[in-house]
Amino acid sequence: MKRRDFLKTGATLSAGLVVACFMPPGMRRAFAQDAAKKPAPIPPNAFVRIALDDTVTVLLKHSEMGQGVWTSIPMVIAEELDCDWSKIHVEHAPAAPEYAHTVFGIQMTGGSTSTWESFDQLRHAGATARALLIAAAAQKWKTQAADCHTEKGFVMCGANKASYGELAEAAAKLPMPDAVKLKGIEEFTLIGKPTQRLDSKAKVTGTAEFGIDVKRPNMLIAVVARAPVFGAKVKSFDAAKAKSIAGVVEVVQVPSGVAVLAKHFWAAKQGRDALTIDWDLGTGATISTTGLREDYRKQAQTLGTVAKQAGDVDAAFKGTKVIESEYEVPFLAHAPMEPENCTVEIGKDGADIYTGTQFQTMDQNLSAKILGLKPEQVRIHTMFLGGGFGRRANPTSDYVTEAVQVAKASGKTVKVVWTREDDIHGGYYRPMWLSKLRATLGKDGKPAAWSHTIVGQSIIAGTPFAPMMIKDGIDATSVEGAADAPYLENIPAHRVDLHSPSSPISVLWWRSVGHSHTAFVVESFLDELAHAAKQDPLTYRRALLPEKSRERLALDLAAQKFGWGKPLAKGHAAGIAVHQSFGSYVAQIAEVSVANKQIKVHRVVCAIDCGPVVNPLTVEAQMQSGIAFGLGAALHSELTLKDGKIEQSNFHNYTVLRLNEMPHVEVHIVPSTDKMGGCGEPGTPPIAPAVANAVFAATGQRLRKLPLRLA
Repeated sequence: MKRRDFLKTGATLSAGLVVACFMPPGMRRAFAQDAAKKPAPIPPNAFVRIALDDTVTVLLKHSEMGQGVWTSIPMVIAEELDCDWSKIHVEHAPAAPEYAHTVFGIQMTGGSTSTWESFDQLRHAGATARALLIAAAAQKWKTQAADCHTEKGFVMCGANKASYGELAEAAAKLPMPDAVKLKGIEEFTLIGKPTQRLDSKAKVTGTAEFGIDVKRPNMLIAVVARAPVFGAKVKSFDAAKAKSIAGVVEVVQVPSGVAVLAKHFWAAKQGRDALTIDWDLGTGATISTTGLREDYRKQAQTLGTVAKQAGDVDAAFKGTKVIESEYEVPFLAHAPMEPENCTVEIGKDGADIYTGTQFQTMDQNLSAKILGLKPEQVRIHTMFLGGGFGRRANPTSDYVTEAVQVAKASGKTVKVVWTREDDIHGGYYRPMWLSKLRATLGKDGKPAAWSHTIVGQSIIAGTPFAPMMIKDGIDATSVEGAADAPYLENIPAHRVDLHSPSSPISVLWWRSVGHSHTAFVVESFLDELAHAAKQDPLTYRRALLPEKSRERLALDLAAQKFGWGKPLAKGHAAGIAVHQSFGSYVAQIAEVSVANKQIKVHRVVCAIDCGPVVNPLTVEAQMQSGIAFGLGAALHSELTLKDGKIEQSNFHNYTVLRLNEMPHVEVHIVPSTDKMGGCGEPGTPPIAPAVANAVFAATGQRLRKLPLRLA
């Protein structure tokens, strides 16, 4: 094929990557011939399939893990296709090159990118399918395509009318159009309108299938005994007691530990617990939270690698009153409601993997390497994800490759299931961070100098993303939200520097990644400066932000809707924060009270500018979700280490937000035609500083460590 034919309309290029590949003519004809025999879907391109019964199946290249892409992305296709929304069906796409992310070049879901990354691509996909259907109708009626129009799944021209299903077979035989016309914003009938989720019924009725629900013929369940401390290795093991438990079938050693395979989960767990394993603990047994904190504090006293600098910061501090603070946040687990699991079925022609994953390409490639197969011989079946938050987007594909190793070693079809304790102890945490900040104020109360030293593990180091995301020794995810804080542009002398100590503890992106610590630090310290300057926190922020900035627009909307400055109930106080992450600008105001050293969050008003909105209900839900997730970390969640072991194990001592603690949340969307941003993560960063600032307003205590605990 010629390159131009390969990149037909609807395919887009970003950084030289082909991200949408329409079916070549030979494949389209094959589908058409098959459809003549049975009513199978006929795909006019890689993302849309129109069946003879008028159903439209959207192949979703991103993973649905609660964030709503099962609805919002089909809305984009349906808008341009002009189909009947009630006829829409959605399936997760297979792992294949044509479904690669336009920025990262692999099939994945993360970084709050799904909707904006797919928006133009899938508008073209829908418009191309519509153009083919119109062309087929025009050919059938011997008229011009320009004389035809579409409406809710039908092509019409005068007295002629045909459904998409009637035209699908003929449309599949036509050549791709060289160009398609997209709708103007004023023509949208679906995009921008509140739309109920397509996956709600299945999830409410229990018919939705998650990874942990998968059942395959002759499948065994496996539970793995993993290293008790980070970096430990199996020296030897005795499986006699494990094998004596009824239901246990086999015990095998794999790189991550020792796996017990059984007829059901309980037997596998009992067998795992009965194993006698002699571990070589290595140096990981000496790690403790106390030791790490001491080391981080020492490093924070020295200058790290500079990420951002302007002016002479050290000179600006000389002879002035310096405000200095230290902030700390702990290791955090992702703790999705559905723990990690993966089913592997190895056959003669390849392998089938059933799991909830955010990283299809990585899973496919790494599994193929283990099995000695070509990537295309490994078929990834993406299930619904019972939460991800970044844990299921692991560059090492740990829980997937482990299941592949168990299946390979045993020769059995196997589902590896993690317990909650396995999940909490299993590593790949949000890193622990320590920040040292210094500032001095000018005569107007505004910061004249600002210094921010950050200490914490790099998430990106040692991963395939390092060449793209680590520049001049700076992991961009470590300093995001700090090095690009909008206030710095109005501070004459400023510097942000970074120390990235290494450790056996495995770390990973956690919902909002670096913003999960930098927003808390920057917005809390700025609040300190506002109070030191004896200025209102809202007024202080507004003075440091450009008048037309998107942060300021979000701040103003949140303040207006909250009624900032108006009296609150007795004992209540308010705190404010604003932060940009993943292309969206979010301001939050928290109303809290404190009694018996317990913090109660009553109300949160949230304003977001995420650019053009596909589904307002998705935006609202994701802000509520991000706030709930962030509140758990702000008030409760913490992982600590002693003698190399994580001290927490389950939700009794790794606490997340409880239902009775959920505040009333109001979400307001800033009308915007600016560049589209994400919604899955930006709701999380501002909530911790908003609550901390409100606690200070209520009590006079400045809490600089998460989770927030009053003295």
